Amino acid sequence: MLPRTLRELQSSSFGQESYRKRTIKDEMRINLIRKLEAKASIFPGIVGYEETVVPQVVNAILSRHNMILLGLRGQAKSRILRGLIEFLDDVVPVIEGCEINDNPFCPICRRCRDLMEEMGDNTRVDYRTKEDRYVEKLATPDVTIADIIGDIDPIKAAKGGHAVGSELSVHYGLLPRANRGIFAINELPDLAGKIQVGLFNIMQEGDVQIKGYPVRLPLDVVLVFSANPEDYTARGKIVTPLKDRIGSEIKTHYPGTLEHGLAITEQEAWIRRNSERKILVPHFIKQIVEAIAFKARADQRIDKRSGVSQRLPISCLENVLSNAERRSLITGEDVVVPRVADIYAALPAITGKLELEYEGELKGADSIARDLIRQAVQMVFRQYFPAADFKPVVEWFETGGHLKFSDVDSASIILARLDKVQGLLEKLDGLDAGPSTPPAIRVAAGELILEGLYSIEKISRSEERGYAAVDRKATQELYRDYTMERNRYKKPLN
Repeated sequence: MLPRTLRELQSSSFGQESYRKRTIKDEMRINLIRKLEAKASIFPGIVGYEETVVPQVVNAILSRHNMILLGLRGQAKSRILRGLIEFLDDVVPVIEGCEINDNPFCPICRRCRDLMEEMGDNTRVDYRTKEDRYVEKLATPDVTIADIIGDIDPIKAAKGGHAVGSELSVHYGLLPRANRGIFAINELPDLAGKIQVGLFNIMQEGDVQIKGYPVRLPLDVVLVFSANPEDYTARGKIVTPLKDRIGSEIKTHYPGTLEHGLAITEQEAWIRRNSERKILVPHFIKQIVEAIAFKARADQRIDKRSGVSQRLPISCLENVLSNAERRSLITGEDVVVPRVADIYAALPAITGKLELEYEGELKGADSIARDLIRQAVQMVFRQYFPAADFKPVVEWFETGGHLKFSDVDSASIILARLDKVQGLLEKLDGLDAGPSTPPAIRVAAGELILEGLYSIEKISRSEERGYAAVDRKATQELYRDYTMERNRYKKPLN
């Protein structure tokens, strides 16, 4: 049973001398040390930062620093900030009814000081959980000093009979309400300069003026921020005195390997659905979806300053699965297996997440997205078949064969058509899709091979004929026209 009065609190573990003098930064440091000594996971669910970002965040907490996470969109900055609450105590005592979570052993607001003078050891005590002690604010240009610090409330002054300049007339903002906790601001450069000045003033001196009235607020708070490098220099900037008072600047990044990206996407994407049908997502489909993001981040037609969020493969995989689910509902199949065609059907989940450069704008987001899918397919195809001989398959098309099917055709229909292609089904073992696997898996593997051959220009694909032999003359003419058009509209150098 938790103590409910100051007298009970003083004789409990909360009343120890070491606890009374401990700040929020000390609390986080102590709890982090315990986790490290116990070999517990630090930031569970954060993948790919084990050797880079996480050690730097750990060092910042051990150093009792305020910190800023600097990185492009979709790099788990907000998740890391919210994960900091795991280094807080489960509960902390506060004076009952206090707006700013005053410490019963050393209250800082006038209301609580007056209450303790009146009630003494009978002062009532309440508790705040770790979730209650995290306050987050998205910085926007319209945020005011009243939102962050506070303002004079004339109604409060009138009802209580206080002077307008009295501390009892103050309506506290978000920062004081985060006292003895963590105050996070996302997209810090978007915050107006005068608000940033108010922040560093209260960080350094612990006081602030509200409507011209000086109010002493020695807050016990950890300040953490996030920012995008593009915003750092474009829409706004962090004022130098505030930047100087932020102890650690930690740079985040996108997944360094395809495996890390896959782990993040599988963790975040909604693929474990409540469905009456069995859902099977081939590993090579997940790899293609993830490779789209990797190819996009390296593509010169896409704005590097904006970045390509990890939300792209997450949303794309969800759309891919939904298109496969739609097909199973139409065909009546009892298993849901995505194919390469479903990735093309997921274009709406890709195009909206690409910020294009000049050359990319000329081609259009839809065309760029299709090209990225083709590159991703080629990457995965070469990984599974680095030196495979597909000569019999290519010859089947060169002798007049062609293959066309829709993304809503059933697996049995497509498998029967794939069986006609000389030597194709024999190659499915390389994708773990042998004769004993379900037909839908074999169809997905067969389509990957066809799309892979198309990506390396061994066969062609068109809306009219589907997969067919390559028309070498037409390809040469198309490449020549593309080169001339590209040179014509190429952005001139300044």
